[in-house]
Amino acid sequence: MVDTGFASFDTMVDKANHVLKEIEKAYGWPKDRRKQSYAALRAVLHPVRDRLTVEEAAQFGAQLPTLLRGIYYEGWKPSETPMKMGKEEFFTRVRGDFSYAIEGDTEQLARTVLKALKQHVSSGEWDDLKAVFPASLAAIVP
Repeated sequence: MVDTGFASFDTMVDKANHVLKEIEKAYGWPKDRRKQSYAALRAVLHPVRDRLTVEEAAQFGAQLPTLLRGIYYEGWKPSETPMKMGKEEFFTRVRGDFSYAIEGDTEQLARTVLKALKQHVSSGEWDDLKAVFPASLAAIVP
């Protein structure tokens, strides 16, 4: 548990760390690979966001823990969304944004990150995410 001296900040950091720990746990990465789990999270969040309509992106982002929401919105250009991308384009983008070696493949990385995020998003919003993705991409959403 982090102690910033401000309970709300402590909670934000703890929630973000929980998601990163879930990614690390799924891969068996030790805590000293926190930069790697952060990079994985970021590499998946951005193409998810960019594939959604502005309204869906905002609804999805609103449910993310506060610090993750900042990562999610970083560099977002709503006027350029939604970006049409199928499964291959999505994975190419994830791979391009993740500079570490991948144990398994890019699809496994995306599934792992999405699984870690799922517990922080309502089932209704999660269903909406799957519904707006093309079938090939929706198949990776847990």
